[in-house]
Amino acid sequence: MERDEVVLCAASAYDRKYYLNEKFDGLPSGIKDELKIMCVLYTEDVGGILTLKYDEEGELLFEVSSDEGDLLFDEIGSVLKIKDLRESKRELLEALEMYYKVFFLKEE
Repeated sequence: MERDEVVLCAASAYDRKYYLNEKFDGLPSGIKDELKIMCVLYTEDVGGILTLKYDEEGELLFEVSSDEGDLLFDEIGSVLKIKDLRESKRELLEALEMYYKVFFLKEE
């Protein structure tokens, strides 16, 4: 049985909105705040839409998109910012993957 990707959260520079999947309301408020800050600052810096989602194995993926005509979206800055976030937020991202694997995928 194949599992679909599950969105954790997303932020949009276009709508200036942040979304946290209600399935993750059980996360501690400090972690939810850190996710919001991370995603919103990303979209403020480079533009576009950032979505954090889990793949079938529980790995946390960064998905970036932008409107086709958005000349202000910084593609190079996006790649660099994600690389920086993966390094600077490594512990948070690993903990979120472990949380998902234990509570959603029922792994031990």
